[in-house]
Amino acid sequence: MPEIAEVARITHFLRLHLVGKKIAKATAVDDQIVYGKVGTTGAAFEAALKGKTVVSAANQGKYFWHVKITLDKPPHPVMHFGMTGWIHINGEKTAYTNYYKKQKPEDRDQWPPRFWKFQLETAGKAKDKVEVAFTDPRRLGRIRLVDCPGPEIRKHTPLVENGPDPVVDPDIFTEEFLAELVKRKRVPIKSLLLDQANISGIGNWVGDEVLYHARIHPEQYSNEIDDDRIKDLYDAIYHVCQKSCDVLGDSDQFPEHWLFHYRWGKGKSGAGTLPSGEKLEFATVGGRTSCFCPARQKKGVAKTPPKSNLNGKRQRDEKDVKKDDDTEEAAPVRKKKRSSRGVPLKVESEGVEDTPTMSGLLSNKADVDKVDAQDEETAAPAPVIMTKTTKTAAKKGAVTTMTGKAKKAKIIVKQEAKEEYSGRRRSLRLSKS
Repeated sequence: MPEIAEVARITHFLRLHLVGKKIAKATAVDDQIVYGKVGTTGAAFEAALKGKTVVSAANQGKYFWHVKITLDKPPHPVMHFGMTGWIHINGEKTAYTNYYKKQKPEDRDQWPPRFWKFQLETAGKAKDKVEVAFTDPRRLGRIRLVDCPGPEIRKHTPLVENGPDPVVDPDIFTEEFLAELVKRKRVPIKSLLLDQANISGIGNWVGDEVLYHARIHPEQYSNEIDDDRIKDLYDAIYHVCQKSCDVLGDSDQFPEHWLFHYRWGKGKSGAGTLPSGEKLEFATVGGRTSCFCPARQKKGVAKTPPKSNLNGKRQRDEKDVKKDDDTEEAAPVRKKKRSSRGVPLKVESEGVEDTPTMSGLLSNKADVDKVDAQDEETAAPAPVIMTKTTKTAAKKGAVTTMTGKAKKAKIIVKQEAKEEYSGRRRSLRLSKS
């Protein structure tokens, strides 16, 4: 997707070739997605632009707009490139960027270009005419009309929903602004940077470049970044965005040490390694594939104290949760059958809803002895094994002992065979007489 530098490049060429000229001809394809998704039609676009004079061109992050007025009348077109949208000017290399400079010569020189959504032609002599076209093969771009006075265009949808542009809005995008934004949210820092509602213009490759220079792992939670790292992050954002815009998004002019030159071609031979020999890795963050250098970008440890809830009490951390897990009641265990030789195996209870206390076990000792006496073959007394009594179950046992209304206890009995197998099936089931 074209990011802050690529959109700044287009704005540069529109100011150079289109501003100050009158549009004599406007032709638009009535695309129900590119126009229709944002409440516009190709016919409405044609009517809004034909005969108008372009007085300015500007951009905010990934959006750019032209203010075209005749007698100061709106509406004004606002456009977003999506993944593959672009502006072409006949005879000009507007597409000389990482995304488009690999076009075939015949495609680059073709006019009108393939997949065009609108074409504009200015008035004047043939040598002075300018031809402009918007193309979008994947139809993920958007073209809309904003009905408002030109100077107020950023106060309306969609621009008003976007955060400040690091290059266009240096008075808003300050270190203090970034620090407040980072500490207020608890999301992976790469996701925070990609959200255009926070900061305009930062896309996937710019986000990776920024975090590489700031030495911050893309999965690092934003509220865990300390003040020193926030300053590094601010400096990296400003440096990367300003430098890439200064060279109009021409990646051949990016500094040689930038991650940009080594992040492409995942899985290809030679990819994933810096000239220093340090390995690059890829991770999915915020739904996008992020490239980073583990040797330089390490996850930090949170230095902020645990958050408090509305009642002022400290929220539970992992240790608290583990303690609670230890006090939970045990899960039911299935009974084990006899072995093939008939040796009685350990018999466990079907549940531990009311695990008896020691007093409860002693009160039931007579019942156990009675069952043993009634059996045809005498066996050695079975040792009584107590299950792990949870805090909750212990409390229940204490209450029932005090009231004298204890429920029937289910006891785990383990009985070892003391004699040869007689061929008769023995009952190990215990019950009160």
